[in-house]
Amino acid sequence: MDPAEQAEELLRGVDTFLPDEELTTRIAEGRPLRVKLGLDPTAPAVTLGWAVVLHKLRQFQDLGHVAVLIVGDFTAQVGDPSGRSQARPRLTAEEVEGYAESVLTGFSKILSKDNLEIRRNSEWLQPMDMAGILELTAKSTVAQMLERDDFAKRFATNEPISMMEFMYPLLQAYDSVAVEADIEMGGTDQLFNLMMGRQVQDRYGQRPQMVLTMPLLVGTDGVKKMSQSLGNYIGVNDGPDEMFGKTMSIPDSAMPQWFTLASGMGWDATVKMLSGLAEKSIHPGEAKRALASGIVDLYHGTGQGAGAEATFDRQFRDNEAPSDIAIHRLATDDPVHIPSLLRDAELVSSGAEGRRMLEQGAVKLDGERVTDEMLERSRLVGSVIQVGKRRFAFLEAD
Repeated sequence: MDPAEQAEELLRGVDTFLPDEELTTRIAEGRPLRVKLGLDPTAPAVTLGWAVVLHKLRQFQDLGHVAVLIVGDFTAQVGDPSGRSQARPRLTAEEVEGYAESVLTGFSKILSKDNLEIRRNSEWLQPMDMAGILELTAKSTVAQMLERDDFAKRFATNEPISMMEFMYPLLQAYDSVAVEADIEMGGTDQLFNLMMGRQVQDRYGQRPQMVLTMPLLVGTDGVKKMSQSLGNYIGVNDGPDEMFGKTMSIPDSAMPQWFTLASGMGWDATVKMLSGLAEKSIHPGEAKRALASGIVDLYHGTGQGAGAEATFDRQFRDNEAPSDIAIHRLATDDPVHIPSLLRDAELVSSGAEGRRMLEQGAVKLDGERVTDEMLERSRLVGSVIQVGKRRFAFLEAD
């Protein structure tokens, strides 16, 4: 594949790439590019949202370039302010380390072991002394930081912005200096941080990295970006049945984006599916089943999607669930109080009745008896909850 064809393939589905024409030029230089992706382990799961960028990184690997995966074990303790209206809660080193071990397992489902470097940014940020910190802070200005949209909004409304939050883009940028990145990737919400990397590399005497952003995948609620804190996510390590059920819960309006970013389908197959949906030659329910099955196959192996679909159907047919089953949108509470959930879903008349149903063994989740009063929200999203033989609700994220 010549440089221009390779660049065209790599830029398919990309939201932003800067500078515009430089990728072809650098590929033509004939050396593997160092493609950096930094992810802070601030939660235990690798979501389909994260996977959007990871699959693009895998594309670079398959074409012979080097994936430089930065596990932000230091920056996770600082907290990325991107898209935030207030400061993030700080995590302890122990919390971050626990999350790091978990997410590395998820990364291995997507990235190749070949052409891969995994680095932790504590390697170079932890030992940085005051002279090094002051040198880094001199690479940018407060005025530049306040150009950032989320900082500007907080400044305008007198919301506090800590100096530590100002440091985050600089620390992320220094990661690019430390690994000599040719390209840095991220979601669209990372554009400011990635551009800061270009500036800081230049001021440390390095050739500025190229910048690539991918669209943010909307969550299972079809409204907000996929987020573990919101509970509207699917993890790449979720079981096949859970993964299928959660995908079936997304609104029809989210399907075009999910097919494009999350399905694992080739470009031609994706275009064909989206055309069929737009022309109404493919029923949305049929398309959603194909999407759910494809996602399961992508992370669990060919054929697992069909098995998950059969399980999903049995949950409805064997339990005699009506075809027009009621849909209940879960609140953001986590864990979820099951008696209150049964009341809110109008499966029982009161929380007290819901508690009695639990005690009597009359409550089932995906066909399995439930006895606990509190359950994690992630376990409920995309599942069918049942009381007795005739009362059902399909649970979606709000």
